[in-house]
Amino acid sequence: QVQLVESGGGLVQAGGSLRLSCAASASVSSMQAMSWYRQAPGKQRELVARIIDGGSTDYAHSVKGRITISRDNAKNTVSLQMNSLKPEDTAVYYCHALRGWIVYWGQGTQVTVSS
Repeated sequence: QVQLVESGGGLVQAGGSLRLSCAASASVSSMQAMSWYRQAPGKQRELVARIIDGGSTDYAHSVKGRITISRDNAKNTVSLQMNSLKPEDTAVYYCHALRGWIVYWGQGTQVTVSS
């Protein structure tokens, strides 16, 4: 069983920055992929960014150029640096990990961007 704990959410004005962190109870280097998803009220959960085993990254089109995902194998953390935030980035952000055929989710952290 892998536990994922997110931190770093909060309230920020449009144009501001936040850094989210996901602490894993197991080695992140053992995961095929680690990702951040988000879910806004009334909307489906969507992929924001993903980093796979080899270090390659993928981003949703809506966040490219503003958000960066990174992984620290020594600390077993995955971070999401979010810059130039927009009100439409408001959502609960979830950490996600894939190891073998098992998927793990964190509890989520709220990000609210005011206009």
